[in-house]
Amino acid sequence: MHVFITGGLGFIGSNFIREILSTNGDIFITNIDAETYAGNPNNLKDIEKNKNYQYFKGEIQDFDFIDDLVKKYKPDAIINFAAETHVDRSIKSADPFIETNIIGTHALLKVALKNKVQRYIQISTDEVYGSIKPPDRFNEDSQIKPNSPYSASKASADMLVRSYNKTYGLNTIIVRCSNNFGPYQFPEKIIPYFISLALENKKLPVYGDGLNVRDWIYVIDFCSAITLVLKKGKVGEVYNVGSDCELRNIDLTKKILQRLGKDENLIQYVEDRLGHDRRYAMDSSKIQKELGWKKKYNFEDALDLTIEWYKSNKEWVNAKETIKQ
Repeated sequence: MHVFITGGLGFIGSNFIREILSTNGDIFITNIDAETYAGNPNNLKDIEKNKNYQYFKGEIQDFDFIDDLVKKYKPDAIINFAAETHVDRSIKSADPFIETNIIGTHALLKVALKNKVQRYIQISTDEVYGSIKPPDRFNEDSQIKPNSPYSASKASADMLVRSYNKTYGLNTIIVRCSNNFGPYQFPEKIIPYFISLALENKKLPVYGDGLNVRDWIYVIDFCSAITLVLKKGKVGEVYNVGSDCELRNIDLTKKILQRLGKDENLIQYVEDRLGHDRRYAMDSSKIQKELGWKKKYNFEDALDLTIEWYKSNKEWVNAKETIKQ
């Protein structure tokens, strides 16, 4: 099987490529990435010479560029990881999010339809659902209610993907996941950002009262879910992927400090983010029952692995700018 990956130098995309190549000898990967601030060529330095891998630099919104590659290499599937993803950046300027997440997704869909690609998988997020009160959790039929420019752009992309299935019969699947963490995550997201700050004895800025809740999943577990969807997912379906690991931001912050032997006086409460969703929680029973997916990593062990990775890869962290979570 030949799979086109877009955004494969990013956090989740690079982990997925490494995992699927290490566990599936019959898959060939073509990776396309725009090399934005979060797309780091060093993320896949170790597999550059893999005989089942090739890479091209380019933007997904460049229809002619993508179309030429698809016509030449005739992939069996496209998995779209490419996206602007940081909520704070979307609040400051939504334009790149509209350009990449909506216009870029539409370009990929047009190429897939034109060239009769057999399967198109859109990597989405639980944030398209908005916020939810306990004890409820998002399922695949939950109403879409995005609250930030980022999540609105991802929800828009999801609706385009759905429309190409319903209108044109394109074989599409949408995968919505909870908060991922693990190695190679750009240190603007809370876990790598707070690890980096704590290691330098700098203040950790916690938004608002710190009681916002997120459902955390180790990136390797999410990669295994995507592989199952690629091989066994049903056409036109949506699959939610979470790990039933809800944590308040303040509790997550304290876990990081404790593991690094740092004092909680490094915690600094700051003004809350605009439109900050209070709680995300995913119901993953559909992908578990229909495709047999199960997570392998518990949160505590995965957090230990993640912290050790960032402690051991300070050069990788320092090679990229670090901004607010």
